[in-house]
Amino acid sequence: MSYSRPVRERLDGRHFDVAIIGGGINGIAIARECALAGRRVLLVEKADIASGTTSRATRIIHGGLRYLEHGEIGLVRESLRERNRLLKERPHLVRPLNFVLALHTHGVIRSALAIRTALWLYTQASGSHASRDRSESLARFDSTLDRGLDLRLFSYEDAQCEYPERLVAEWAGEAVQAGAVIRNYTQALEILVQEGKARGLRSRDLIDELEAAVTADWIVNATGPWADEVLQHSQLEQEQLIGGVRGTHIVLPVFGGAPADALYTEASDGRPMFVIPWAGQILVGTTEAPQLESVDSAEPTAAEIAYLLTAVRRLYPRAGIAASDIRYSYTGVRPLPYSPRESMGAISRRHKLHDHLEDGIAGLITVVGGKLTTAASLARSCACMIGIRLPEAPATFVAAGPDAGLENTFAEWAQTVAKVAGIPAASAAAIAEWHGRHALCVARTAALDPVLQSPLCPHSEHIVAEAIEAVQRESAITLGDILLRRVPVALGACWSDECSRTAAARIGAALGWTEHQQRTELESFLEERRRFLRPVPPGPFSPTRESLLTQSAC
Repeated sequence: MSYSRPVRERLDGRHFDVAIIGGGINGIAIARECALAGRRVLLVEKADIASGTTSRATRIIHGGLRYLEHGEIGLVRESLRERNRLLKERPHLVRPLNFVLALHTHGVIRSALAIRTALWLYTQASGSHASRDRSESLARFDSTLDRGLDLRLFSYEDAQCEYPERLVAEWAGEAVQAGAVIRNYTQALEILVQEGKARGLRSRDLIDELEAAVTADWIVNATGPWADEVLQHSQLEQEQLIGGVRGTHIVLPVFGGAPADALYTEASDGRPMFVIPWAGQILVGTTEAPQLESVDSAEPTAAEIAYLLTAVRRLYPRAGIAASDIRYSYTGVRPLPYSPRESMGAISRRHKLHDHLEDGIAGLITVVGGKLTTAASLARSCACMIGIRLPEAPATFVAAGPDAGLENTFAEWAQTVAKVAGIPAASAAAIAEWHGRHALCVARTAALDPVLQSPLCPHSEHIVAEAIEAVQRESAITLGDILLRRVPVALGACWSDECSRTAAARIGAALGWTEHQQRTELESFLEERRRFLRPVPPGPFSPTRESLLTQSAC
């Protein structure tokens, strides 16, 4: 039995209330909000959903402690409110994470009292007034960090979304369930403007190479760092809106003394950075550098990697971390407002919805800025600008099992999944943690065929049925869509080329791929993963520890 992907219906000639360009977390959130309000929605994305900036973030859901220093109290409150909503609605994907703030006593002068006051205000703004004893966590950090750095340690709580790709997939599924049409691998060629009004889109389906024209009452340009490029291709002239800022991360194995909690600190030049447990590894980031070339050419530089590695080695000198320990690096471009007179660190992270009516074009909105934490808030603001009346209490869609958020609930939910699917408890727990309430749909699919109960690779608890659900219900088309974004096992610590071959064979057999299709998909996946999760680049980056410590920061 094979489980092929659904046929994509033609778009040509159709009318939509809202047409959205860009399938990152902001675009998908807007599509979901408008579809839940009963509007006819189309979203087109030239690659796959969540394959751009969304998948290249630091993967934290936070209020933005750093924003307090810049006086952005409103942004902090909004971010904390949205963080709490996500913790409540998506407890399987967004989970509390303890952070330790480690600040050097030299450089910027901040008194311990001022820092504690800021943290108290941060906690109060979050609505959490519970007092937790984190002395054990602080003691653990104090014993592993370099004693010679003279660090002050403070503890606070935020949250982590290890896989924002899964959050986007869920929101996209809910948008489709509400009637939205979401088309990945569909490039917007032109925004159609007549008599000062945006009236539709011309697009090309990159699967069958067919072009289509649709009409729409509103067009939303939610392409992130590509926003100016989309407008230029449509010959829509306006001042530059986006000032792309490149952020690079490195991923290390768990080393001796590595943090069990997240570390928020500053590099030697005072730039903030995180050292965070992620996917059985350690994620370190991020840098800030202007992306002056095409966004598509963005990649980690040798200097950026050296900068991050030097910072980690300075914090954990006894761990003996070398350049050869870096598993991979990745970079994304933040779509910050174009602000040439401001330093990159001072540019506001608050999103802006640019109404092109001020440029003489009605019915066109471009999203500027935004971040993982506030995507839903941005979407509600965009819906209001379009003229959609929202309920006083925003629509919720709790995605975990009954009484979401309790650990025993996840255990009970996993037992249900295991019973329905006929799979081991460990696989059921893994599915419940990544799919929430939708895990029961995965379980029913798995129950159809023993082949679908097979693990994707020998050391994964995730199964082939998840890949089938990704294709049939979550718009996945390629092997990369499945393994990097819908069932992102290929981001984990264990993944190898052998895992890729095994997963390709098992998924290909279930989907009825020919040997040629399977080989082509595997080759394309390996290349896509290499482009995303880059090895340490050659050139000026020296693998010797001594040279790393003496390189200047980018």
